[in-house]
Amino acid sequence: MHNPENERIKRGYFVYLKEARRLGEHSIDGAAAALAKFEDYTRFRDFKRFHIQQAIGFKNRLAEHVNPRTGEPLSRGTVLATLNALRGFFQWLSTQPGYRSHLSSADGEYFALSEREVRIAKAIAERPVPTIDQIRHVLQTMPAGTDIELRNRAVMAFTVLTGARDGAIASLKCKHVDVVEGKVVQDAREVRTKFSKTFSTWFFPVGEDVRQIVVDWVKYLATEQLFGPVDPLFPATEIVQDQYHLFQTGGLSRAHWSNATPIRTIFKEAFTSAGLAYANPHSFRKTLAQLGERLCRTPEEFKAWSQNLGHEQVLTTFSSYGQVGADRQAELIRRLGQRQENGTPKGDLIDRMIQTLQEGRHMLE
Repeated sequence: MHNPENERIKRGYFVYLKEARRLGEHSIDGAAAALAKFEDYTRFRDFKRFHIQQAIGFKNRLAEHVNPRTGEPLSRGTVLATLNALRGFFQWLSTQPGYRSHLSSADGEYFALSEREVRIAKAIAERPVPTIDQIRHVLQTMPAGTDIELRNRAVMAFTVLTGARDGAIASLKCKHVDVVEGKVVQDAREVRTKFSKTFSTWFFPVGEDVRQIVVDWVKYLATEQLFGPVDPLFPATEIVQDQYHLFQTGGLSRAHWSNATPIRTIFKEAFTSAGLAYANPHSFRKTLAQLGERLCRTPEEFKAWSQNLGHEQVLTTFSSYGQVGADRQAELIRRLGQRQENGTPKGDLIDRMIQTLQEGRHMLE
């Protein structure tokens, strides 16, 4: 079931999101999903007949909705994203010919949540961040007897060695990696980087054993698989038919993964097999941010570490990736208490903090 008039104006909105707002497919798909939920609620009533009670009633419906996969209520974050998408659509719709006389820009505001609900939705839940030792343990337990197993182990080693996002990793070509220089060029013309940004990353100091896994993989692709510069660094699995016309794994193909889902599957299976809680690929970036906080001794060093993660501003690394875990937080607070008992001079500590902040400010200017 659908409304032809609604479909026409929605297509115009999606073009606006892509061409004017420059949003990616993922964001546009999210807007489409939100509109589909709203139309289902209104039984596909024409958008020109919108009334603020529809927005209020839909908000109440979302609050009661249950996720069919988990059986749990929708998360506050999901509710917020859905309502924000609808608010943006109706604000845009109020400016379009044929709709201006039926809608006002204020109508979209009825999709807004209260400030308290927004704060709850945006609250960051603490998630486990794997340590370097845990990642190394998983790598050591991963099998490496077939080309598929070698690839799976290499993709995990590469993720912690470079901090690259899984979407970028899925689209990298062999030519983008120089194992001699220990460098990865994330070229946005060919690699799916965030915000289509081009930058270079040098291998992080996470252990020679981790680095060697990646070096051996690149060599294996070149000498055993005869891969060239434009072939994928982490090729998709080739699916073939056996003599009974049943599909089965046939080794490595020469095609890229279409998305990062297979990488997340590899991580989930590897951590589960190693007896550890699942850590997704993105959590490795937080692992590296925390490692940088411990290894870097000057603002310049941490700035370089931050740039290596693809961050233009060092504060992004601090605020989004550098959270101190609960166990580490407790350790640091207890240590500070011990220093106070031992009589650490307060003046010296404050002087060092002021100096560090001043140096950091100069680095950002």
